[in-house]
Amino acid sequence: MSFTNMNQDLQLKLQAYLDGELPESEAREVEASLPANAEARALLAELRNTSGALAGFEAGIKLPESREFYWSKIRREIERQETAPATRSAIPWWRRILIPSGAFAALVIAGLLAVIQLRDAGGNQPVWLETSHADSGTLTYRDEAEKMTLVWLSYPGENEFADTDGDDTIQ
Repeated sequence: MSFTNMNQDLQLKLQAYLDGELPESEAREVEASLPANAEARALLAELRNTSGALAGFEAGIKLPESREFYWSKIRREIERQETAPATRSAIPWWRRILIPSGAFAALVIAGLLAVIQLRDAGGNQPVWLETSHADSGTLTYRDEAEKMTLVWLSYPGENEFADTDGDDTIQ
């Protein structure tokens, strides 16, 4: 039988009533509500059947020590752990200094290698810059590292001999 329509508070009260855990006033309230609530009666009967079935399986386990002694051992262990002195680190003092300085040295070496690699990538190849004549208006730039040649031609209208007053120029 499913007791999904019954609220959880009533189910817990019925279970506490069966176990004898309710105060007298609440136990009387539960007893008074049982004749009007068939679902509560059915749940109480099922709880009684389950309790009766499980009662035979409860083994009387005896502990070798009393309850107070058991809990006092737990309390003593907690107190012992709280008062235990802090142990020193097992790492020697020289290793505590050497590890960070070694890491710093590794970073410095990596940085130097990166700078050397970057400088060699662009700085080894010569850059050629040539002009064939003093007033030719051309400039040649050759960069072997980039495999690039650039020829710069001066625009004729940008020198002192250019005719800027002619009809074919845009003002």
